[in-house]
Amino acid sequence: MTSSVLDLAPVVPVVVLEDAADAVPLARALVAGGLPAIEVTLRTAAALDAIKAIAAEVPDAVVGAGTVISPRNVSDTVAAGARFLVSPGWTDALLDAMKASGVPFLPGVSTTSEVVALLERGVTEMKFFPAGAAGGTAYLKALSAPLPQARFCPTGGISLASAPSYLALPNVGCVGGSWMVPADAVAAGDWARVERLAAEAAALRV
Repeated sequence: MTSSVLDLAPVVPVVVLEDAADAVPLARALVAGGLPAIEVTLRTAAALDAIKAIAAEVPDAVVGAGTVISPRNVSDTVAAGARFLVSPGWTDALLDAMKASGVPFLPGVSTTSEVVALLERGVTEMKFFPAGAAGGTAYLKALSAPLPQARFCPTGGISLASAPSYLALPNVGCVGGSWMVPADAVAAGDWARVERLAAEAAALRV
């Protein structure tokens, strides 16, 4: 895999799975639609089993773990097969654990000071969260002049309609979103719909 999560696809699906049995067909639909990087969030009890299943059964997927908020989360998800890590924010302990994990990671930031602190620690790729609430494209555009070495995956409140304005920014490598994995489609097992929505999202590369 490329060393950067930001370069895998224009959109990283942010997936919340209540049932690990949905993980493999969902991942196959996303990959078929052109979105190989899949962030499975640790918001449900099924998350670790879902990561294990995708890692084992969908070789073309690059499965990652989201909502990583502790060193234990790091070790558990990497052991399950996660190939990248995404956190909503960061602490020194969490950052140390992610750095030691051996897999790419995107620590979350929402302020300039957090970005500078990560740059000081040698980290140049970050998640900007919650993107919409934290200032959106205007904020990221403002950061690009003084901090051009920082690159971002904005996540939070992004849609098919708003994604292109983020992707057009020089400091944005990809965006994270859940619009291509609507809960009703997952609940119904409508993988054809997921694949169609993924294909729309994959076509956003600018």
